[in-house]
Amino acid sequence: MPTTEPVPALPAEPNALPEAAPDAPPEAPLEAPQPEPVAPAAPADEAAAAVPSAPAAKPAELSPAAVAEKLKQLAPALFTGGPKPLKLRIQVDIQERAPGVFSKQALSAFFRRHTGSTSYLLAVAKGAQRFDLDGQPAGDITDEHRKVANEELARRRENQQSRRELEEQQRRNRAGLLHDFERTTLTRANFCVLKGVADEELDGLLVIAREEAAQPRGPAPHEQHQRSDGARGPAGPRRDGPPRRPGPSGPGRDGRR
Repeated sequence: MPTTEPVPALPAEPNALPEAAPDAPPEAPLEAPQPEPVAPAAPADEAAAAVPSAPAAKPAELSPAAVAEKLKQLAPALFTGGPKPLKLRIQVDIQERAPGVFSKQALSAFFRRHTGSTSYLLAVAKGAQRFDLDGQPAGDITDEHRKVANEELARRRENQQSRRELEEQQRRNRAGLLHDFERTTLTRANFCVLKGVADEELDGLLVIAREEAAQPRGPAPHEQHQRSDGARGPAGPRRDGPPRRPGPSGPGRDGRR
């Protein structure tokens, strides 16, 4: 009986796929992507509450003149007519009565000009009461505030007097400059050096001096009247009238002939 030889196993091909294991489970099919869950819509009132509120409108910047006109309409008892001493912290009352109308900067600029005017300082210096938006008394004026107002008024009067004296001195200087220029024999350059005037300023000063010389000027209040005969003092009755006629002959008033 012939002997059967075992057949040797062939080597595996390099590109051959390995056989699947008989026990391997089948691949799971790809799943379609699931949509994201949608939250339910919020009620209308909750949605409105979630929206941030818009910031309050900023008051328009007004000029001091525009603020003055609006205050006259808002509080005519206080801001019409002559200036009245204002209640302290009056800006708070204005903002409460007219919220959103005036900015703090606009009110501050107006009151700096209003309370710094000479007419308002006079009202504080001479007054006794402060007044609210309705024109009603709202506190006494303290002696300290009255003193400050009087001191500022005195300073302004002094400055005004100084300005008048300076203007009068400058006017006399221009008149003297014109007088000397019309009579000088110096050259223009030498004249300017002598007078300490810049050459480019000379013509302007002379024009002003000529205009001032043409303006009539009345006598100053402190100047005495001058009579036609050159004597000073108030003019008396005329003594150059016709001679008095002699009265009829006879005894005079003293009994003599």
